Amino acid sequence: MESSTTAAMQFFARTMRNSDLDLVVQNEAAAYEHPWTKRIFIDCLRAGYQCWVLANKRQIVAHGVMSVAVGECHLLTLCVNPEFQRLGHGRKLFMLLLDRAAKMDVRECFLEVRASNAGAIQLYRSLGFTQIGERKNYYPGNEGREDALILSRNLPLP
Repeated sequence: MESSTTAAMQFFARTMRNSDLDLVVQNEAAAYEHPWTKRIFIDCLRAGYQCWVLANKRQIVAHGVMSVAVGECHLLTLCVNPEFQRLGHGRKLFMLLLDRAAKMDVRECFLEVRASNAGAIQLYRSLGFTQIGERKNYYPGNEGREDALILSRNLPLP
């Protein structure tokens, strides 16, 4: 068995391609009960959003999408295949997205996260994000809807 450090080094970040979308959608379906559709990713690519994957020659283990507008960005999704979670892949990809945003003169980043997603909340807080609000009944759930926490932080990262 390889160490998580060795495993993390096997993957590289690159821009998402249309040819990646079937694998990206598979990761979404494995990670989420209410995944994004292929159509949503097609729209994000067409809109020119920052769409990135963490991959090797055989597979894509993570993907992220961020919109960038005048002075601010919004993390729209950050997904790691469940088989590769808790190995630093989400952090690596999110740091890349934040670094790219900062290079585009973005001063603040926003995101929403399910109130029940403790792992993601822990990652975002470790990167200096703080809660600035809440959206009631924002996400679809198995039994009704779930609240979202709204988080933000200033850029660039130190």
